[in-house]
Amino acid sequence: MTTPQATVAKRKKLRRLTGTDKVVLGVMVGIPTLIELLLVWGPALFSVLLGFTDARTDIDQPGGVNFAGLDNYKFITQDYPPFWPAVQHNIIWLVFLAVIATPAGLFLAVLLDQNLKGSRIYQSIFFIPVMLSLALVGIIWHLIYSPDAGLLNSVLGTAGTKDQIDWFGDSSLNIWAALVAASWKHVGYIMVLYLAGLKGVDPSLREAAAIDGANAVQTFFRVVFPAMRPINIVVVVITVIEALRAFDIVYVINRGTNGLELLSALVVQNLVGEGTQIGVGAAIATVLLVISLVPIVIYLWQTFRNEEKS
Repeated sequence: MTTPQATVAKRKKLRRLTGTDKVVLGVMVGIPTLIELLLVWGPALFSVLLGFTDARTDIDQPGGVNFAGLDNYKFITQDYPPFWPAVQHNIIWLVFLAVIATPAGLFLAVLLDQNLKGSRIYQSIFFIPVMLSLALVGIIWHLIYSPDAGLLNSVLGTAGTKDQIDWFGDSSLNIWAALVAASWKHVGYIMVLYLAGLKGVDPSLREAAAIDGANAVQTFFRVVFPAMRPINIVVVVITVIEALRAFDIVYVINRGTNGLELLSALVVQNLVGEGTQIGVGAAIATVLLVISLVPIVIYLWQTFRNEEKS
């Protein structure tokens, strides 16, 4: 009969890695980590450092790049007119996606999870925009919003008349028109994520809630939705990232000007082309990085703290 000591020794022997195992494990972990450092964290840290320099291409710098301290940050917050409107627009973008577009995707997922007739067809229709780039989405909605012959003005009967609405040209309207266009893509993405989450919820949880007398709404918000916590975390992170990295669609519309200023557009305006202020663009990019990290870190910290308490 095998003694307990022999069993423990056997388990330890089985857990021991061979030299080949260590090499394979090191390669599997090391290569992705190296790629992450070189392509993500390296450029990010380099951009943060550039934000504290006077690097630019619109003048000759015979002495090279010099340390500028907080001069770039003082410039963008005090003397750079597009900065604060861009911050405001990014906040509006985030709130719109979080309050309207993301719940709309969740609502569609709940509806399509009810085994409706033609559910697969509806899923395909709503998922098509997800496969398109935001630049292409901007072009499509540019045709829809066109003041002369656009679909929307044609439906309203104002196309080609003095009452036609210039959806992308009016600085008081274009931010909302761009948000609708961006949400067209975002809703389908969130729908797919929540559909996957709903399929993974244990059916016994719904049955137990029904036995306790909970109606459909109570079952969803008190049982099903909390059970999808991993999906909720992913959705929050994606929503924040999508809101703060928004660039393609506004650049297609009017290069991020005239009411469509976004931080990402300001970064590109200062980093690309002739006469660029690289230090200023890097400073704006650093501000965008910090803003994007704050809500994600806070949400993840609260989520994991609640898990530890439970």
